[in-house]
Amino acid sequence: MNRNLWLLALCQGLFLTNNVTFIAINGLVGWSLAPLGWMATLPVMGYVVGGALSTGIVARTQKRFGRKTSFQLGLLVAVLSALLCCYAAYSRNFWLLVAATVVAGYYNANAQLYRFAAAELALPAFREKAVSLVMAGGLIGAIAGPNLAAGTRTLTAVPFAGAYLALAAVALLAMVLLAFIQFPPTPPLQAASGGRPLGQIMRQPVFIVAAAAGALGYGVMNLLMAATPIAMQVCGLPFSDAALVLEWHVIGMFAPGFFTGHLIKRFGTLPIMAIGLTLNVACVLIALSGVELHQFLVALFLLGVGWNFLFTGSTTLALTAYRPEEKDKAQGALNFCVFAVLALSSLASGVLVTTQGWTLLNLGSLLPLGLTGMALAWLALQRRRPMAT
Repeated sequence: MNRNLWLLALCQGLFLTNNVTFIAINGLVGWSLAPLGWMATLPVMGYVVGGALSTGIVARTQKRFGRKTSFQLGLLVAVLSALLCCYAAYSRNFWLLVAATVVAGYYNANAQLYRFAAAELALPAFREKAVSLVMAGGLIGAIAGPNLAAGTRTLTAVPFAGAYLALAAVALLAMVLLAFIQFPPTPPLQAASGGRPLGQIMRQPVFIVAAAAGALGYGVMNLLMAATPIAMQVCGLPFSDAALVLEWHVIGMFAPGFFTGHLIKRFGTLPIMAIGLTLNVACVLIALSGVELHQFLVALFLLGVGWNFLFTGSTTLALTAYRPEEKDKAQGALNFCVFAVLALSSLASGVLVTTQGWTLLNLGSLLPLGLTGMALAWLALQRRRPMAT
């Protein structure tokens, strides 16, 4: 870990502070403002839809202006969108809140590239560890996010408006830290060459599985996490319990980052991703066993650890699918897949938890988990065939 990686890990932590706080409060604020109950998680969905819509723009700004300027632009959007969310809460304007979260999606699309930038700040032999350790910076978000949401809930007369103001300050702090990071310049020959067509890159089995596992794993995590505060409130549990569950969930998401890279290096990418998938299935089984605090807590913690193994593994797998001169369009395509599935899961989360209940929501999550398992098995077979030959 060099200075640039440490600073990038801190920026990752502040980014996750924004994400966790958004997850903790947007569904509840949406529920209080929405014309219909099933619309409660539309502000959560708006955040990821905005991210999906921004992936192409982000890819172009990254290519034209470089990592640093593009990341700073994303943070500027984070500040402005948080202030707009605050105003929407004060004016009790549900659709303005949704629009503000769509705008905030540009920051989401930018910051999702921190993990790829981490690989560029380390020697090739340490790329897996660099990705894993920068993602471990999300522990800051695990602790700061839920506590920020709980501590600023009644900061102003309007519930949670103070949390949006605090998020604007968090983004400003990240802008200061990012100013001290030195990203390696893109070699002129690589910048001039576009590499292979995107379609050719995306047809590779390794790209297909990296995109599918990353998107579906993230989608299941988002499906259950976004619904948890609402489900716990329906079950009569206080918001302080929901904040505690989210805190341990995000600890599970990022604490393994200190050793996931070592595990991938030693045992391989696919076995670690398979363990992550198994942990996600265990999460669903525990969630189906009851709705007490300890069941929410254990289930969401396992969901976080499973997501870490799957998402870190899929990111590491994706690094082998493209050349340096192809990184912007390849990473943009990967993030678009993630955001498209997140948008669907965010909408489904609100609809299912408010109309069908927590049990059916968990049963429905078994389908994407099954598809992820099939994708991993397919790639394992694809890799064995050349070895057998």
